[in-house]
Amino acid sequence: MNLGYYLSGYADGEGCFCISFNKSKRHRFGWDIRPSFSVSQNRDRAEILHEFRRYFGWGTIRPDRSDKTLKYEVRSIRDLVERVTPHFKEFPLISSKRKDFEKVAEVCELMMKQEHLSERGFREVAKLALKVNSGGKKKYPRLEIKI
Repeated sequence: MNLGYYLSGYADGEGCFCISFNKSKRHRFGWDIRPSFSVSQNRDRAEILHEFRRYFGWGTIRPDRSDKTLKYEVRSIRDLVERVTPHFKEFPLISSKRKDFEKVAEVCELMMKQEHLSERGFREVAKLALKVNSGGKKKYPRLEIKI
């Protein structure tokens, strides 16, 4: 079995690529940008989450109070760029989730270059973020982020 393909297939079904925004007075444009990759699973099948953590060499496993599952999550921009992105480029997703991955990867690259700290770069990141999980619920009002 090729573990890389297995983990990509698993993430295609149970994973999430996300970009959240949290209001912040400390950040230049009033928003903290938080890209992430996560995979959820019931507690009795948590061994797969530990396998993700071993494979990527980083990330956290924590309870997800919203649905009483456990969640493996990577939020570090550096780890997303250096570990998660190369994996999913080598072992690509086959569902439409691949588009979310590509946008999150692009945002992470922009953030690694600190382009989100300019007004133009922040707008570019915000536009990409609004296209990620476009069918899902956003935790921030779209109109409050000036793009």
